[in-house]
Amino acid sequence: MKKTNAMRLLDREGIPYDYRSYPVDSEDLSAPYVAAKIGMPPEQVFKTLVARNSDKSIVIACLRGDGELDLKKLAALGGHKKAELVPTKEILPLTGYQRGGCSPLGMKKNYPLFLDISALNFSVIAFSAGIRGAQILLPPEELLRITGGKIADLCS
Repeated sequence: MKKTNAMRLLDREGIPYDYRSYPVDSEDLSAPYVAAKIGMPPEQVFKTLVARNSDKSIVIACLRGDGELDLKKLAALGGHKKAELVPTKEILPLTGYQRGGCSPLGMKKNYPLFLDISALNFSVIAFSAGIRGAQILLPPEELLRITGGKIADLCS
């Protein structure tokens, strides 16, 4: 498998990780689909969502695959009243990744990252490696450390 920006970042930092590849279904890019294909429960496979706060700042939410993002909670974390998911067409220009392959690691810019508190229930979580069809497996503490991310209650 070709290394992604996310993998190269982990390699540069000397952080060991595992990865799993899976067949891509362009009709179903959901985390539960990915979880089934890599043999992990959906609550252990994390999706990366890109949101915009009311002041137009970008923020990243990484939450369990079977979870629903609470945009009010996300906005409040940055002291904002409102947040909304960015339109799909903006994901690639903002992050360098396409929908269904957006990794919390190796984005074009270092946006604030919030990882759902449920990640701490697992010794390892899976998240996109930066391309459709590949997941990185990493301890949640390592993801937080390398991104400067924070733990938060993100789900409704």
